[in-house]
Parts: sequence; structure tokens; C-alpha cells
Amino acid sequence: MPVIIKDSDEIRRMRKANALLATVLSQLAGMVRPGISTMDINRAGENMIRKLGAVPGFLHYDGYPASVCVSVNDEVVHGIPSQNRILQEGDLVSLDTGLIYEGVYSDAARTCPVGRISPECRRLMDLTREAFFCGMKMARAGNHLYDISAAIGAFAEKNGLGIVRDLAGHGIGADMHEDPQIPNFDPQERGILLVPGMTLAVEPMLTLGDGRVITRDDGWTVATADGSMAAHYENTILITRGDPEILSLLEGGG
Repeated sequence: MPVIIKDSDEIRRMRKANALLATVLSQLAGMVRPGISTMDINRAGENMIRKLGAVPGFLHYDGYPASVCVSVNDEVVHGIPSQNRILQEGDLVSLDTGLIYEGVYSDAARTCPVGRISPECRRLMDLTREAFFCGMKMARAGNHLYDISAAIGAFAEKNGLGIVRDLAGHGIGADMHEDPQIPNFDPQERGILLVPGMTLAVEPMLTLGDGRVITRDDGWTVATADGSMAAHYENTILITRGDPEILSLLEGGG
């Protein structure tokens, strides 16, 4: 399918949807601590989204049973929240969620430390975020889509991190998953030309192992095949005539 270029009204609505999501993710990250359950985080996220006048974008999407994907340690994405999954000191937890506002989707993810974490986990978490911003240097009109992918992949490889190749970023707008797919490695081609009005969810998923993944028996949770720690960092961005606009990022970072 062709990539959908957003008009000024769609961009206005996507800015608002993602600003709301950035606030939700910031508040959820503040809840992360030893002793809290992953279901507690999910419930809080759903309540926040609804109080903002939006609709949880993940709830029942393709059958997913929750509003926030809460993935712990070796879980890369799509972890299903549970009242029995209690966060422990030293865990890494990835929070991935989205919402629908005025007919458009937002999508973003953060990986958070649970209390004091190991230096290796801190490095993984920080470098996964940095990989996203390496990609942003190439997310400019006139460049090509896979210039973003190649920049993320080169940064990950330079730092000895495993790249999850089975999952990718994506276009986003009236549907959560639109074309194009955005891998986190160099596919050895340049891909489509980036033009103003494209909205993309760019999401490095990196590991301390080799990057291979499995899907657990629940049919949703994607985890590292070698049991290594994983991190996930995602934002929805807008391609402009200059620097990319990161729609789901609070002023000052996050």
C-alpha cells in the first residue's frame, strides 16, 4: 500500500494525540518501582488515557488484552500485564502504549529501571534510546527511509548490541500500523524517499545477546531466545522540511 502523507488537520490531531501519550508515559514511568505489579501499571495507564478524553489504542487491537504492553527483562515487546507479575529491584521494564484521539493513533515506548540496575542494563537502556536519536539524524526530507534503519543498525553494532530483526517500526495515522515498515538494521537498499507529512513510529529494540527472539505460549510476548536483557525505545515522528518533529516526546526529553 502507498505511504499516506498527512494533511495539516491530520498533523494537528496527531500532535495532540502524541502530546497526550507523552504525558501518560511520563506518569507511568514514575510509577515503576519494586513491588508494583505490571497489571497496576496497565490499569493506571488505561485510566489516564480515558481521563484525557482519548481511547486506549492497544486494548483489543488484533486481540491484545490490555492497554499497556509491559515487558520485563528478556521480554522485548507485547508483554501481557498480570497482577502476579511483581517488579523486582534490578529489573528492566519496557512500557509500550498508544491512544486514539480524534480518529488518529499515537504510539511510543520507554524502557525504565526498577530501582538500582546493573551497569550492563543501564548501558543497554541508555544506548537503545541513543540509537533512536542516531536514526533521527537521517529522518529528513530528501533522505531515504532505510537511511534511518542503517543509522540505528550501525550504532547498535558499533556498541556490541543485538538487533531484533524480526520486528520493525511502521507508519502510523488513522491506523496504528500503516506502511512503511522500518527495520532497525541496514537492509542493503535505501527504500522510499522521505517527504514532509509522513508520520512514522521509529522503535529500536536492542538486546545484550544476539537479537534472536521467540514468541511465548501466550501468543503475544516476544522474548529474547537466549534469555538476554532487552530494551525498547519508540516515538512517533513527523517528517518536515527540516529536522524531524518528535511528536511523542515531552519538552526537555523523556
